[in-house]
Amino acid sequence: MKIKYGTRGSKLAVLQTRQTVEILKKTLPEVEFEEHIIKTLGDKVTDMPLFKVGGQGLFIKEIETELLEKRIDIAVHSLKDMPHEMSEGLCLLAVGLEEDPRDCLISIKYSTYKEIPAGAVIGTSSLRRRAQLALLREDLIFSDYRGNLDTRLKKLEDGEADAIVIAAAGLKRLQSENKVREYFSINEVIPPAGQGLLAIQCRTDDKERFFPLIKNFASESAMIRTRAEREFLRILQGGCKTPMAAHAQVTGDKIILQTFFADDSGKNTIKNIHTGAVEKPEELGEEAAREILAAKEILCTNRMSF
Repeated sequence: MKIKYGTRGSKLAVLQTRQTVEILKKTLPEVEFEEHIIKTLGDKVTDMPLFKVGGQGLFIKEIETELLEKRIDIAVHSLKDMPHEMSEGLCLLAVGLEEDPRDCLISIKYSTYKEIPAGAVIGTSSLRRRAQLALLREDLIFSDYRGNLDTRLKKLEDGEADAIVIAAAGLKRLQSENKVREYFSINEVIPPAGQGLLAIQCRTDDKERFFPLIKNFASESAMIRTRAEREFLRILQGGCKTPMAAHAQVTGDKIILQTFFADDSGKNTIKNIHTGAVEKPEELGEEAAREILAAKEILCTNRMSF
């Protein structure tokens, strides 16, 4: 049997996809794998923030098309790039290869976020990061900052920003964590749903056929986390255009879900922690989302800008 797999062409995407495929190969050594590099809209448009281009799905739409048209059999994504609703006929086969979900600071000049002087420029296009970083420091300037990891680091070296804030997971997968100056705790900057996780996507009709393939890749705790976080997004209809975050941790028989939501200005924010049973991750995600919706109603009644 031959399995054609799709991936974006960035250095990080290819690396983490090949790491995933190596696990699949060890599970079923008799299977032949064929790589297909697919360029997405998010790869092509790098001169404006994601929320101005069209939000979530920019890094997977073309790959999903390849799946639906049966030019590839499976796709490997960073889970955080996947919208809460997938194209009809496709499904999430498995999640795994969990890496550090935190955001981190990289700077040539400064060792910590606290040390950065007032008025300095922080490179990040993420509305989620901007809103939470502004809660820690109101005296910094945030600038649009897109591109793959190498591009962002080169921009930093060229002086386009005094520091940048990015996901730690990518740096660690590329074995470049020595560039990190400081890690933001989950309490300080809550990550987006799925950060640090890889996902395998396939056609819904093929899900049962590929179950034996994912035995050594799929993580039960990661899937529980995923179900809680993505239900939170589904209820709120969240994407790159809305400053929001959701991060779940599985501890024993409990899930701890930390969430963040802000209005378009990023100034009116809601930050919560909810705890629930591991058997009911969707219920926990929904509870957290409904509480934010209720808070938005109160804030709107009080004529705030939600």
